Amino acid sequence: MNRVFAAKINSLCLGFVVIVVALFWFPGQGGATTSGTVVSAHPLATAVGERILEKGGNAFDAAIAVGAALAVVEPYASGLGGGGFWLLHHAKTGRSVMIDSRETAPSAASKDMFLDEQGHPLPGKSLNGPIAAGIPGTPAAFASLSRYGRLTLADNLEPAIKLAQDGFKVDRRFAQTLRDHEKKLSQYPDTAAVFLPDGALLSEGELFRQPQLAVTLAAIAKSGGNGFYQGPVARKLVHAVRASGGIWHEQDLKNYRIVERKPVQFSYRNAQITSASLPSAGGLTLAQALNILEVVLDEKQKPIQKTHLVIETLRRVYKDRTELLGDSDFVAVPADRLVSETYARQQAATINPDKAGVSQAVPPVQNLPAEGAQTTHFAVLDNAGNRVAATLTINTFFGSGFVAGDTGVLLNNEMDDFAIGEHIPNVFGLYGSRANAIAPGKRPLSSMSPTFVENENGILIAGTPGGSRIISMLLLVILDYIDNHETDLQKLVSRPRFHHQYLPDILQIEPDAFGASWVSALESIGHDVRTMPRTWGNMQLIHYDKQLQKATTASDPRGLSDTRY
Repeated sequence: MNRVFAAKINSLCLGFVVIVVALFWFPGQGGATTSGTVVSAHPLATAVGERILEKGGNAFDAAIAVGAALAVVEPYASGLGGGGFWLLHHAKTGRSVMIDSRETAPSAASKDMFLDEQGHPLPGKSLNGPIAAGIPGTPAAFASLSRYGRLTLADNLEPAIKLAQDGFKVDRRFAQTLRDHEKKLSQYPDTAAVFLPDGALLSEGELFRQPQLAVTLAAIAKSGGNGFYQGPVARKLVHAVRASGGIWHEQDLKNYRIVERKPVQFSYRNAQITSASLPSAGGLTLAQALNILEVVLDEKQKPIQKTHLVIETLRRVYKDRTELLGDSDFVAVPADRLVSETYARQQAATINPDKAGVSQAVPPVQNLPAEGAQTTHFAVLDNAGNRVAATLTINTFFGSGFVAGDTGVLLNNEMDDFAIGEHIPNVFGLYGSRANAIAPGKRPLSSMSPTFVENENGILIAGTPGGSRIISMLLLVILDYIDNHETDLQKLVSRPRFHHQYLPDILQIEPDAFGASWVSALESIGHDVRTMPRTWGNMQLIHYDKQLQKATTASDPRGLSDTRY
């Protein structure tokens, strides 16, 4: 791989119109103590992590506490009824590992379960109600992470239990999200009882309590994973799911296991990058993209030329995501070939530096999603150097919309992340192949990509929600951090964003983010530029400066203060 361009690239975002941060600004959600640093999408969750560190816990303890707290205070984005990926680094051993707590398809699931007799998708079936829910992984992750901590699982879950039992004041974003999804939340009585108490929406500043969820959290605190996957909670979950048309069995819960996986690790210029492995598409796709860009990017190129090359690179790596990637426990994925230097050069050779490529023609995606914050990300760094980056989700806002009985657990709708049929995109407009077809026990392909970037100057701990756009967001940040030596975290999280995912064959951009001349220049070489109705993502960053021996944090200005989500 060509390594001679270590400091070559002038700002990739040069000429971009920077988002006016003052319009969105909310005090950063990061916090630091003498014991470490935490950043998350919600100040209450961040404060919980800080208290665990001050209490003597390490980064892994704090990660459990923050993840559980977010399940309480951001029920629209993550929770016990969902899953995610946890990227860990153990300072003492130097070992990194990914805890895969992705949801699995129930044993009664089948390849065509969301299609009618003619092979057409049944409207909304893969997104709504318990039939759309995979077997959750987040409770198992809490229990697994506790093996690496200093405190007990009960210690780490206690703050979340208290938040659920005693309640917290509804913030502006939560209140707006409730209003936006009132219809969804009113479909099932147990859901309405939690989120529409007395039949009314909660307003900003009102107290929101979840005593049933507190009881379920307490069961996990007492019995670990068995408190959720076996016994009374498991029986209640299955009874509620099956009574409303779902296909879970108690054995599905009992059989659920987290998987510790080797992360994807590769180098780009002078940095070592560690990211999520399959069933996350993130690590492989980022590795492919940066391998190609290391070949094609040149410091002599103008900013718009570099942007064009990034777009064409995204077109190619998302094509491979569509056609080749899936749960590697079920399908053979040519990972070594995809991240090889030879393949990167072959891909680079197909890029016309002066003209946009053309993606394969398939039925267009209608109504591309505007959402981008219906997942959550947080990061922790302790004073021993242990670190965690975790991206957790229930998929779309409020997941399936189904609270299972009196457990307080809102279930995911991750079954939509499978390829439910040929030429049928998921809610994020992503197509898939047989590699990502539904099968019992299989994990759906994901874009969640918790990532570490380390060079001689520092360590960047990064991640974001954003559906199909997660990978492109992280790619732009990595390029800015490594090639442009940008360590101002607020600039990194505030940059305007563009995205191409192969299909549909359009360049998506944020509103009011790029100037007319930028758009015109890309259109003149064949790019179909489309302004999306909303911004996307809610990135959370920690940066550790090795020279100053100091950590700083930044939270995306598109996050908590942006009521458009």
